[in-house]
Amino acid sequence: MKTGITGGIGSGKSYVCKWLQARGFEVYDCDEAAKRLIRTSPDIHRQLTALIGPEAYHCSPLTTPPYTLNKAAVAQFLLQSEENAKSIDAIVHPAVFQDFEESGMEWMESAILFESGIYRLVDCVIVVTAPEEVRIQRVMQRDGITREKVLEWMQRQWPQEEVVGHADFEIINDGIADIDEQIENILLKMYH
Repeated sequence: MKTGITGGIGSGKSYVCKWLQARGFEVYDCDEAAKRLIRTSPDIHRQLTALIGPEAYHCSPLTTPPYTLNKAAVAQFLLQSEENAKSIDAIVHPAVFQDFEESGMEWMESAILFESGIYRLVDCVIVVTAPEEVRIQRVMQRDGITREKVLEWMQRQWPQEEVVGHADFEIINDGIADIDEQIENILLKMYH
């Protein structure tokens, strides 16, 4: 059974994934896979260069992997319109989907599981949730960014309540509830 783990920024997905990995579950990290594929895939290099221009990468079109993404140029392109963001997603997301399927892994972590459409590749969805203020404080402390920046990132993701409504299981990571016990109970329900 393929299982997706999701949750908004600062919810604690990484903790859950580390817990699973410590117990022998391999978890595919969609964000890390996207970064790796952007660096190594000639197809993505070609498509992003065609979309954004030669400034998309710090290299010439004749350069071979690994490619170095020009984050400033890509960010500038992204900020120009929502359509630009969707165009980049249309290049990167299918490559990640294919890479996950080829990985043979049964677990995946994706902050944008529903937004990206990758939820279609899993049989079960676990969402990690936390109160908004807890999430804001965690991200501010972890990334050293302002409250406003955290809220901006949060607004780009589906509302937590909406994700919960589409998930099979919820892990509450509010700093009070026992996360380990919740994960163990979910695994018991999934595998028994």
